[in-house]
Amino acid sequence: MDMISNNHQQQQQQVLDGSDIVELVENEKVFDKFVEQKFQQLDQDEDGKLSVTELQPAVADIGAALGLPAQGTSADSDHIYSEVLNEFTHGSQSKVSKTEFKEVLSDILLGMAAGLKRDPIVILRMDGEDLSEFIHRPGYESEMVSVYFSDLSSSEEATSSLRDCIVKALQSLSVDHGMPPSSDPWVMNNIVEPIVDSCLVEEDKREKSLSQERFLEAFKSVVERVAQRLNEQPVIVAHSENTFDGSGIRRLLSNKFEFDKALNVALEIIPKDRHGKVSKEYLRAVLDTVAPSATLPPIGAVSQEALNMVNGDDGKMVKEEEFKKTMAEILGSIMLQLEGNPISVSCNSVVHEPLTSDTFLPLPLPETEERSD
Repeated sequence: MDMISNNHQQQQQQVLDGSDIVELVENEKVFDKFVEQKFQQLDQDEDGKLSVTELQPAVADIGAALGLPAQGTSADSDHIYSEVLNEFTHGSQSKVSKTEFKEVLSDILLGMAAGLKRDPIVILRMDGEDLSEFIHRPGYESEMVSVYFSDLSSSEEATSSLRDCIVKALQSLSVDHGMPPSSDPWVMNNIVEPIVDSCLVEEDKREKSLSQERFLEAFKSVVERVAQRLNEQPVIVAHSENTFDGSGIRRLLSNKFEFDKALNVALEIIPKDRHGKVSKEYLRAVLDTVAPSATLPPIGAVSQEALNMVNGDDGKMVKEEEFKKTMAEILGSIMLQLEGNPISVSCNSVVHEPLTSDTFLPLPLPETEERSD
């Protein structure tokens, strides 16, 4: 099913490409009003400045917009929260003026806009209509049999219970079918498992050695209930899809100034010995730092193959120029791989809070699914 060509999905989606954020920040009158509103909400003691404590809700909102888990749940994410706070306080100030708050907020929002321009997010309202259409259209049964049963070995088919088969089949459905991502724990805990358990009696749940007819009958019944649940309580899903074809790497390598700049920034934090040499064991770290500039896919296997070709894990100490040359070889190798076999990465995440213009824009970091074209 083509999501873009589906008329109903077109009516139920909103594209976030960063343009609304840029428009907000660049409209001085509107942005001043936005900042004023935010500042007043945060300034609890009404002294005209924001303390570190008063800034915490803004920092938490920005962290959520970046897709970070709640503060206190991860040392890595807590470090990022701390860096966001330091952007406002410059690491030392105890109070932040409205002007300083506006400047930092503008920088953060424009950074988000740049990310959305590069990787737009489509907000989908899943109301069960597309899912219902899927199970009632011609060819539904043959599609489910080919998609689901082709993935099962004969031993799995014989030993898997009806409940397990249905849950696994639901996980094979995508937003293109009108199904929220079952990989999201919220979807699994609040939609998939409760509905499967309510549709099957205990004896049926344990049923094994299923015929295709029995599976399709039970599966259709469950999906109809899921569609009904979505119709009663629609689910909002953030969806993005990007194809990595090596063009970003080619652009970076063709611009020596930008390539050197990206490498120099990455090498600033890499340890060197007293002769200025760098260990090749840091090639991976530098590659991760350069990844956004080169538009690399978040697929480790691609970069690992390129690293293996230059013995990237041998730990040999090399001069900085040789290190840079090796990085260029790695990127060139990845570019050729992607040009010959582009990778599409689809990302989906349930948005649990409504999207409104007076909140920091949510930017979920979802589960990713990859496929090669």
